[in-house]
Amino acid sequence: MALDTSGLVCTVAVTEDDRLLSEFSIQHKITHSELLLPMMEQIKNRISLDLKTIDAVAVSAGPGSFTGLRIGCATAKGLCLAMNKPMVAVPTLDAMAYQFYGSEYVICPMMDARRNQVYTGVYTFVPEKENEKHREIFFSMKTIKAQSAMSVNDIAEELNNIGKTVILLGDGIPVYRDKLEELLKVNYILAPAHMNRQRASALAALATIYLREGKTVDADSFSPEYLRASQAEREAAEKAAGKKETKADSGKNGRKSGIASPIYIRDLKAEDITAAAEIEKACLGAEAWTEKQLLEAATRDDTVYLVAEVSGEVAGLCGVRNISGEGEVTNVSVSESSRGKGIAFEMLSKLLLRGKAIGCESFTLEVRGENKAARGLYEKLGFVNEGTRPGFYESPKDDAIIYWKRNNTND
Repeated sequence: MALDTSGLVCTVAVTEDDRLLSEFSIQHKITHSELLLPMMEQIKNRISLDLKTIDAVAVSAGPGSFTGLRIGCATAKGLCLAMNKPMVAVPTLDAMAYQFYGSEYVICPMMDARRNQVYTGVYTFVPEKENEKHREIFFSMKTIKAQSAMSVNDIAEELNNIGKTVILLGDGIPVYRDKLEELLKVNYILAPAHMNRQRASALAALATIYLREGKTVDADSFSPEYLRASQAEREAAEKAAGKKETKADSGKNGRKSGIASPIYIRDLKAEDITAAAEIEKACLGAEAWTEKQLLEAATRDDTVYLVAEVSGEVAGLCGVRNISGEGEVTNVSVSESSRGKGIAFEMLSKLLLRGKAIGCESFTLEVRGENKAARGLYEKLGFVNEGTRPGFYESPKDDAIIYWKRNNTND
């Protein structure tokens, strides 16, 4: 089930494999808080859907209307927590662009962010391979510019620099159409009515790929990505500073979004190896695993290796190996720019669950004695200090603290 309340449209869809079972969209003088639950109930009744049978709940992760995002996210979180289902958070603009699957034009959704700004991103689709038997071509969506808050002038300049025909969609297009006509030097196509706003069916299609790749989020702690402060927050900041804002708030000059980008924890893939090895080396120096070691370890049947992905980039790595029922946690690394965001906790929490699924009954790991932050994290997850190896680590010299999380340790 997919929900999108990020814009003027309130839209809900249910898909099964590659079939759209139902989609309900309304954009007409009624608030999302009044629409969403009745729409979901009507879909449920029309297709005789037992909510317990759904595999996951997908939601638009932002940006968009602050109130709309909160309504959709609160509803999705409630469903996931009540039914113990995974939650899939899909960036709003990625889902909008996905409506044009297979198009090799540049695709640029724009949502009106007011103050002469839009929430926008730039995408295209790249052919991957052909089905030799049926000559079917598969595409992957390429992000040329990740979603952000930009001035209309800046996004027009970005599109002009790309220099290719662009498909424009979103509620920002009618607002800034005259200005775009003046600024754009490339040919452009205006998306037709059935493809120019958010569609839950497109959100569901992209969420299916995310789910297959293990890119789910923790429903309890998830918050949408607003990209910039709300009007109320900006006014409060101005008041506190004792002056009025003199220029439009932007991702470059204003305060950063109060909400971080969603963190996706998924399986390590071959294309992640180089980035993962670089993070390992930055964290561990000479003790880091090489690309070859990571690749060999990740392809074993008795291991699970996960990465954290933030804004399309690998931000962390962890792994466990099952040795006769004992899970040896072999790697835990987070990039320096992504620390302090709870990434290690989320990775390890999921790693422990996945470790149990491959037969690990207890877990053990070693950590430098001086690494107090890591030790605090492991103890928070239920690991207990059961011994020390004096002088085990080199450069700098340090003791190795041996931690265990036994099968009788409370989760």
